[in-house]
Amino acid sequence: MIRVLLADDQPLIRSGFRALLEIEDDIEVVAEAADGREAVARAAEHRPDIALVDVQMPVMDGIEATRRIAADPALTGVHVVILTNYGLDEYVFHALRAGAAGFLVKDVQPDDFVHAVRVAARGDALLAPSITRTLIDRYVSQPLRPAPGTGLSELTRREREAVALVAHGLSNDEIAARMVISPLTAKTHVNRAMAKVHARDRAQLVVLAYESGLVSRRAP
Repeated sequence: MIRVLLADDQPLIRSGFRALLEIEDDIEVVAEAADGREAVARAAEHRPDIALVDVQMPVMDGIEATRRIAADPALTGVHVVILTNYGLDEYVFHALRAGAAGFLVKDVQPDDFVHAVRVAARGDALLAPSITRTLIDRYVSQPLRPAPGTGLSELTRREREAVALVAHGLSNDEIAARMVISPLTAKTHVNRAMAKVHARDRAQLVVLAYESGLVSRRAP
């Protein structure tokens, strides 16, 4: 059973998402929150698999709520998915840097919304390759302060290569083809890299790869 926390300051939005999710046999909405501070508290109380968090909320915004959830060692199993009205707006990259596993636009189709929850629950980043590339084009070209203590030195050459390809928006199958390895081996390289650098998911690898200077904006 996938356990979900809904955090949005609009009751109608929460009720709509709840209705979509609770008709599924494998999904349960365990809590709701109307602001960011309440979202953090509910996440700590219920330990959901997924926290769907609106980017703009009163008291504490979704980015700060995401940062606090991601920073809590007790909540490492909580995958935060940011909800936004605006698609690739200025908040999205900041949310990913704060620890979000991905994002959804609120006008997403119902079937895509439910599928996205399942994808995030598996621990996969909710960033399709095309979205990742767009994100790179929109945000990664901006200068970033290198992040200290990233642990990239602990990666093997092949793991670094896999991380670089993740950062350019390639899927595991595409990484496997590029590196001439099996998709399972590609996934293993990515997962081991995530563990070594303490990244919560692939979205964090994208951010880390650029902030550390492992890759640049040029095509792979």
